[in-house]
Amino acid sequence: MSNDNRPLSPHLQVYRLPMLAWLSILHRATGVALSIAILLLPVVLLTAVSGGEAYDCLQQHLSAWYGQVVLFLITLSLNYHLCNGIRHLFWDAGHGFELKSADRSGAISVVAALLLTAAAWALALA
Repeated sequence: MSNDNRPLSPHLQVYRLPMLAWLSILHRATGVALSIAILLLPVVLLTAVSGGEAYDCLQQHLSAWYGQVVLFLITLSLNYHLCNGIRHLFWDAGHGFELKSADRSGAISVVAALLLTAAAWALALA
């Protein structure tokens, strides 16, 4: 005996996540990505002290298109995580909890991260 008229729980196919949920997911994802990306720092240092050949090999990979994409994504992740972290500091102080204010600060975080990333890359490529 089945009851086909009962309501179903909403799921991602029928429920649209609000922007704040996406920004929260993105903040956590960038935190994880940065935790993995920090492993690149000791690799750079180890290749630098190992000699010119090892460092040149790493430099070839980092200057290739795929290395540039990885470095760009690391930069973007760092800037977004920074901007969103500052937003969370304001929340910790009790400011900006209203929905309109939270949406606005989220949009500002995304735009600021994009601008900071563009500025960093423009400076690095100059």
